[in-house]
Parts: sequence; C-alpha cells; structure tokens
Amino acid sequence: MGSAYPSSSRSPFISYACIFLAVFFILSNAPCEAQLSSKFYDNTCPKALSTIRTAIRTAVSRERRMAASLIRLHFHDCFVQGCDASILLDDSATIQSEKNAPNNNNSVRGFEVIDNVKSQVESICPGVVSCADILAVAARDSSVAVGGPTWTVKLGRRDSTTSGLSQAAANLPSFRDGLDKLVSLFSSKGLNTREMVALSGSHTIGQARCVTFRDRIHDNGTNIDAGFASTRRRRCPVDNGNGDDNLAPLDLVTPNSFDNNYFKNLIQRKGLLQSDQVLFNGGSTDSIVTEYSKSRSTFSSDFAAAMVKMGDIDPLTGSNGEIRKLCNAIN
Repeated sequence: MGSAYPSSSRSPFISYACIFLAVFFILSNAPCEAQLSSKFYDNTCPKALSTIRTAIRTAVSRERRMAASLIRLHFHDCFVQGCDASILLDDSATIQSEKNAPNNNNSVRGFEVIDNVKSQVESICPGVVSCADILAVAARDSSVAVGGPTWTVKLGRRDSTTSGLSQAAANLPSFRDGLDKLVSLFSSKGLNTREMVALSGSHTIGQARCVTFRDRIHDNGTNIDAGFASTRRRRCPVDNGNGDDNLAPLDLVTPNSFDNNYFKNLIQRKGLLQSDQVLFNGGSTDSIVTEYSKSRSTFSSDFAAAMVKMGDIDPLTGSNGEIRKLCNAIN
C-alpha cells in the first residue's frame, strides 16, 4: 500500500531535518568562547589568590613604590595585544621583548615580584595559574596594600606565545600626549573618557623620572604652578643627560597612599607630567577632575570599575595561548 502522503509533501520535512542536522553539526564543532570568571581557580587552585595576596603585600611592605609599578605593569600589558602577559617575555630566538619598547625601557618594573609570585603559585598548583591572571590579581592587591579600592578580578586568561613589541609604541600612552590623543587611545581599547581619567588617577601613587617631566618644568608654561616648577627643577636640571633618572613623586602630597590628591594637584596646576595636567587645562575632562577631587569615594569606585573593564581587553581563553611555567619565557 502506498504512503498516505504524496512524495511532494515529504520533501519539506526532509529538508528541515537536513538543515537542522547541518546546523547541529556546525555548532557542535564550533569553538566555544570561554568567559572569564572570578571563580575560575576555585577547584583547580583554591589557594592561588591568597598566595598572590600575601606575596604582593610582602613586596609592597618592602618598597611602597612597588604598588604603583605593579598596577602600571598590568596596564602596559593589557594595552599591547590584550591582557596576555606578553610584557613579561624576555628576548629570545623567537621573541622581541616588549620591555625594549620606548615607553617600557628603563621604565616598567616589578618583573622580579611577578616571577616570585609565579614560583610560589607553581609550587602549589603546577601549570594551572597563568601569568596574565597573576598580573591582574597583583594590580588589585597592590591597590589594597596602599589604601586603594578593591574589586573582583575575573580570571581565566591564558598567556601569549608572542610579543607585541612592534605594537607597543603606537598602543601605549606617552607622557607627552595631549588630551585628544589620550581620549582616542583609550577609546581604541574600549575605554571611555571618564574611565581614562579614572585610570590616570593611578598616578596618585608612584614616581616618575626626570626625563619624563623635564620639558614641562623648564618650559615656563602657563599651566604649571611656578613654585612647584621651581622645586622640581632642583633635582631635574635642564640639560639632557643630567639627572635623567632622578625621581619625583607623581603626587607631591601623599605619594605613597592611594587617594584623590592627584586630582587636587591638577586643579592647582601641579601635575608632574604633561599627560597629567592636560586632564585639567580648560578641556572636556575638567569637570571629571573636579568631581574626583571633591569625592574620593566616587574616584575609587570608578577606578575599580575601570580596572575590571581594562582587564577584559582581548584575553586569551579556552585553548588559545598557554600557561607558562616561567613568566619570562614561552614553554
């Protein structure tokens, strides 16, 4: 006996079935994009975060400036190739180190602290915790160690097997940058103007080398307090090569505490770097600086949120990259 349905009426069902199966197989073979999670190591290395926290607290207690250096190290990592620990790689046969980039050379520091943290974490959980995640957690713990805000760090980044030396000059901000350049640079990383100002507030701690602020203090510009410039000239002579590495605090009031005095300094025209003072110089960010100068809590909250967002810049996840055994070399 023949079918109750003519052959022409079967074809739509067959077609739909074929389409469904095709889509199913395509999706089942598509790579699943992993998401960062604050609980990423809860089962695989439950003591990772406490181990990192203790090591960072020890490092900062030995040298208060290290807190600023470790926050900056995370920032300089994320802005080149994403948050992938590429900045930690040394020169090798296959790697041209980002450490040699103009904005990093003789400037970024704290590598030995990260190497020590990695060694401690490897001793309890070999091959589990990435250097990129250690950088992210170290930045948060550094902030807390000097009285700054805390935030929940999302985890699950993997480490790059490549360097971004060629990208570093174009992707990292310079102490000479104007406001438009800074806004554009941060925007290219998905960070808006308010977040740029908040992240710049990390200069409430740390120090800068004479070579980075020499022009500003000797140019007799109108956007710098005369007394402030005079004081800074004492250890930063006008001649290039003379005192280049002499240090000055980015925040002259409370250089070792994470607070909002950086923004108060800008209003008084006492920003150390040109890229600091442009945030309060008659431009679009003046109102944000004023707001942060009046409310430490607003600044702290915005800074924490911006650090979380920065940590989301192009992470390697899933099967991409690797978990390095040593942070300064690929496996």
